[in-house]
Amino acid sequence: MKVVICEDNPQQQKMLYTKLKNYAMINHPSVEIVLAASNAEQVLKFMETNKADCYFLDIELGEGQNGLQLAAEIRKQDILASLIFVTDYSEALKLTFKYKVAALDYIIKRTDTSFTDQLISSFECSIQRYEQLGKTNSVNFYQVKIGEIIKNVPYENIYYLETSENFHKVRLFEKNGVYEFYGKLKEIEHIHPTFFRCHRSFIVNLQHVFQINKKEKYIELVNGAKCPVSTRALRNIPNKTR
Repeated sequence: MKVVICEDNPQQQKMLYTKLKNYAMINHPSVEIVLAASNAEQVLKFMETNKADCYFLDIELGEGQNGLQLAAEIRKQDILASLIFVTDYSEALKLTFKYKVAALDYIIKRTDTSFTDQLISSFECSIQRYEQLGKTNSVNFYQVKIGEIIKNVPYENIYYLETSENFHKVRLFEKNGVYEFYGKLKEIEHIHPTFFRCHRSFIVNLQHVFQINKKEKYIELVNGAKCPVSTRALRNIPNKTR
């Protein structure tokens, strides 16, 4: 899970980063804080080429967009991200209903332990929500579990999967990396309509087929990978892919 913090006060930004980072390191090593920004523009710039799963936003950000306006922009691009507001003013929370951004929580900044408790509680809730998304069939993610690490991979990012030489393991190739985990192709081949079992040891994502070489019996994907295809599978490849 990827986390973004947007807080214009340097001391408070550092405090949020430290508390969340320390908690994640001990309890959820797969969680990563990918950006600590001081204004909305930095977050929007980040979102042009990246994606996060949880945002901690100050409502009062000084000049430019406030945290609520930023949240509205985030929600336009991602209806599933967790939004958690952190603010000095309880009165500002009334404005959140105007923007209708479906926030996960609202936290009033304090110096006592109750602030830390609520911060961590909200953080833990966002992590649990992230894990649940990968188990929901209506959401376009495939959840990979590698030891203590949990990663939700969008189906559209997956190129192909293959049986690993390591017993009972599968290797997944996607746009941002390669992951090996316990699993069976038989349990995966029907979970998404664009997955096609082209060989006993391979599943390809038909969205990324570049060409099919019937003579040499392989499917080439847009990333250059060549996956073997059986004679039987050649006959059963959907017509729109041929």
